Amino acid sequence: MDFCPKCGSILVQKAKNSGCPRCSYSHKGKLDLKTSEKLEDFKEVAVISNKKDVEVNPIVEMICKKCGHSKAYFWTMQTRSSDEAETKFFKCVKCDHTWRDYK
Repeated sequence: MDFCPKCGSILVQKAKNSGCPRCSYSHKGKLDLKTSEKLEDFKEVAVISNKKDVEVNPIVEMICKKCGHSKAYFWTMQTRSSDEAETKFFKCVKCDHTWRDYK
């Protein structure tokens, strides 16, 4: 990526000539423009998978959206950046449906 020597703005390639959109600096020749993309790996979200794990999580009053049962296991996990709230997870005691609450 090239920058304007006069004002420091990014030089853009136009159809006929290249130059600075801010100060009209004219650049002779082709600009060397490159782009890149950063991909982040997302961590897997832990889900209660067996009855042994369930015993350590408290049961709360929460209505299951799938079966309508009124009790669910509850746990929290930091799934986003540290300055944001934890994600709350619920798992229905009756049908094992799992969902999360971002509030």
